[in-house]
Amino acid sequence: MSEILDLSTLDARASDPVALGWMVGAPPPDDKLIRFSDGSWFQFPQTRWSFSNIRQLMPTSVVRRSSGQASTLVNAGRDDIDALTFRPIGRTELMTWAQSLWANYTDGILILHRGRIAYERYFGALAPDRQHIAFSVTKSFVAMIAAVLVDEGLLDEHAAVARYLPELQASAVGDATIRQLLDMTTGLDYSEDYTDAASPVWDLSRAGGFLHRPAGYEGADSFFGYLKTLRKAYPHGEKFSYKTVNTDTLAAVLRRLTGCSLSELLRARLFSPLGTDHDGYFTVDPTGAEFAGGGLSLTLRDMARFGETMRMDGRCNSQQIVPKAAIDDVRKGGDRAMFATAGYATLPGWSYRSMWWISHNEHGAFMARGIHGQALYIDPSAEMVVARFASHPLGANINLDPTSLPAYEAVARHLMDS
Repeated sequence: MSEILDLSTLDARASDPVALGWMVGAPPPDDKLIRFSDGSWFQFPQTRWSFSNIRQLMPTSVVRRSSGQASTLVNAGRDDIDALTFRPIGRTELMTWAQSLWANYTDGILILHRGRIAYERYFGALAPDRQHIAFSVTKSFVAMIAAVLVDEGLLDEHAAVARYLPELQASAVGDATIRQLLDMTTGLDYSEDYTDAASPVWDLSRAGGFLHRPAGYEGADSFFGYLKTLRKAYPHGEKFSYKTVNTDTLAAVLRRLTGCSLSELLRARLFSPLGTDHDGYFTVDPTGAEFAGGGLSLTLRDMARFGETMRMDGRCNSQQIVPKAAIDDVRKGGDRAMFATAGYATLPGWSYRSMWWISHNEHGAFMARGIHGQALYIDPSAEMVVARFASHPLGANINLDPTSLPAYEAVARHLMDS
């Protein structure tokens, strides 16, 4: 929704939420107050504060941190990264790593090299012990929970959704397979256009209580209710088309299959064995169902722990948390020709598999991506993980990729050479 704002705009320094004094005071003055009910939480520059404070704005469900000791992240900070230079996509002039952080409205960024913290910075409202919304990076967590259940024989990835949720038999998603949900190849009549206020992605958000419902709203009143309204535009499996609603369908399957909430599943299957340091939390709809497609908030270090586990073939703390076969399948990638038809200008040669974006570059890098700059970038060859939170004024990653992807590649080369 913030994609359509007037961006005659404040740069990252001028929009610093601490300097602007958002939500300071008891109560804050009207011109510094951020509310869910009027939509101001999702407007720039207020988002520079709200993305680090989601729990103060809408209902959430807690994802409990590890009940044991947090896994250790050794700080081996380096002072040779800020000055690294790279050439942004489509430009001739060089940019430094430090400059790219400001260009991308970075709230926090952490680089792990061989499992040790090589670089860590926080800006604005974020801090090491504060959670930030991950938006669609959430999808990659949910997909790996599904991968664990497939490995255990509890979930059949080739089965249709209606096998687990017969109430959706009449919905267009009822005959989609779990694998088609995971690979975003459903043929639903649904678009993910962040520049269009009438796009179905915002209808899904309003149904789930993630966006304010205007007066006279007559749409669905929950995520599951929205799933019942879906229609088909073309046969499932014909093409790649990124649709957040696929992840919320998958989450509904996981809840029904296990009898557990998504928050409970994430705690048991990932947060606890990862040795997370802090609780996470999900935004929830009026029925208490979590927003699986983009509602997870967690700390930067805990997101990096997940990335490191993916780099280490699913192992963490001497446990196989995610099956190695599932990680191998992700890294192999999906159908590149099918992906190419979606027209991602900054991702030539990439593909999509199990809710991960696969670069197919010489390092085998792959990543989880979320709107407004959330990213988890994993480079197996460089033994590197980059975790980033941001609050860029524009949603789509095409606005950040030119000054992000080549920056990650430059750091990877540097780490391998030093």
